[in-house]
Amino acid sequence: MPNEYIAIVMFGGMVIMLLTGQRVFAVIGFVGAVAALALWGTGGSAIPFTSTIKLMNWYPMLTLPMFVWMGYVMSETRMADDLYKMFHVWFGAIPGGLAIGTIFLMVLISAMNGLSVAGLAIGATIALPEMLKRGYDKVMITGVIQGGSSLGILIPPSVVLVLYAMIARQPVGQLWLAGVFPGLLMAGVFLIYIIIRCARNPALGPRLSPEEHAAGQAEKYRLLRAGILPFAIFAAMMGPFLYGWASLVEASVIGASIATAVAVLRGRMTRKVFDSCLVQTLGVSCMFMWIILAALAFGAVFDGLGAVKAIETLFLQDMGLSPWTILVLMQVSFLVMGMFLDDTAMLVIVAPLYVPLVAKLDLGMAPQDVLIWYGVLYTITCQIAYITPPFGYNLFLMRAMAPDHVSLADIYRSIVPIVALMLLTLVIVMLFPGIALWLPHLVYGAP
Repeated sequence: MPNEYIAIVMFGGMVIMLLTGQRVFAVIGFVGAVAALALWGTGGSAIPFTSTIKLMNWYPMLTLPMFVWMGYVMSETRMADDLYKMFHVWFGAIPGGLAIGTIFLMVLISAMNGLSVAGLAIGATIALPEMLKRGYDKVMITGVIQGGSSLGILIPPSVVLVLYAMIARQPVGQLWLAGVFPGLLMAGVFLIYIIIRCARNPALGPRLSPEEHAAGQAEKYRLLRAGILPFAIFAAMMGPFLYGWASLVEASVIGASIATAVAVLRGRMTRKVFDSCLVQTLGVSCMFMWIILAALAFGAVFDGLGAVKAIETLFLQDMGLSPWTILVLMQVSFLVMGMFLDDTAMLVIVAPLYVPLVAKLDLGMAPQDVLIWYGVLYTITCQIAYITPPFGYNLFLMRAMAPDHVSLADIYRSIVPIVALMLLTLVIVMLFPGIALWLPHLVYGAP
C-alpha cells in the first residue's frame, strides 16, 4: 500500500475511534503504536520511547503544573470572590457595569490560570447569580461569561499554547507573549459590545440602586486593597520574567509560591482545599502530558510516511492554492471541527499536517514568526470551538452551573453575538499579524 494511503487509513481510523467517545490520548496513541508496529515491526517501539524522552527533556513543561496549581489556589481560596466584589462596587454604578467588571475579572483569572473551565466556573458561580439578582438580561450575561472565560486559553499562561508549543516545537515564552495583545483586543471588543448594548437599552444591565451605591462607596477602598492582591501576584510573577531576571519556569514557581503563601497567611489553605488543588492540578497536568506524548508518537509515524510532504505537494503544487487561501481553509476546518471536538483533539489530529505546511507558506514573514502567529490563530478558533453547538464544551458547563430558569436555548442564543465578535477578532489578527508578533519581537528580538 502506498504511504499516502496508509496515512489516510491512519487519519480516518483515528477520527472514527474518536467518534466512539474514547479518550483523545488513548485513540491517538493506539493508532500511532499500531501503525508503527505494522510498518516497522518491533523496531517501531522506539518511536514512543523517543517521544517520551523528548517530552521529559522539555524543560518548559514544568510551567504547566505551576500555573494550573496557582489558578486552582486562587479559585479554591476565594481570592476571585474578593476581586469580583471590588469590580462590583467600582463599576456597578454605570449601565452594564457588573458585566464590564466580569470581563475584567475574566482577564485577570485568565492571567493566573490558563484554563477556560476555571474562568467559567468562577463566572457562573460568582458573577452570574449577582447579575441575575439585579435584573441583568440572562441571555446577554451568559454569553458574556462564556466569551470571557474563553480568554483563559489565549492570555498567558495559556495551557493550550503550551501544548501547541510542544507539538510545533516553538518557544512557550514567545507564544505566550504573542497571545497578550490578541487576548486584550478580544476583551476590549467584548467591553465595547456591552457598553453599546447597555447604552442603547439600559434595562439589559441596570445600574446599582442608590442605596447599594451609597453602601458601596464606603467599601470601595477596603475592597480595592483586597482585590489588588491578584494584581500584585501577577506582577511579582511576570515582572522578573519580562526583565530577564528569571526564566519562564522560575517565574511560574514564583507565582505558585506567592499564591500559596498568601492563601496560608490568610488562613484559607485548609487541608480540604490543599487536597482539592493538588488532585485537580495533577489531573490536568497528567492529561496534557499524555496528550503530548501520544501526539509526538503519532506525528513521528506520519513524518516517517512522508504524508506531510504529500500534503504540501497537493496544496502548493498540484492545486496551486495561494498561501492565504490555504490559511483561510485551515481556519475554516478548525471552526467546523470545533463543533464536534475539543481543542486538544483538534490540534493533535491536524498538527502533523498543518504545522509543517504553515511553515512553508510564503506570507512575507520568517517561518518562526508564521508558526508563532499561527499558534494564536489556532487558539482563537479553539475559543470559538468551546462555545459553538452542538458539542461546545462550555455550553454544557454553563447549563450545569446556571440556575434552572436559564435554559439551554437561552445559552445557545447568548453565544451568537459573542461568536461574531470572536470571528471579528480572528479576522483582525489575521490581517494585522503585528498585533501578535510585536511583543515577542520586543522581548526576544526579531528572528
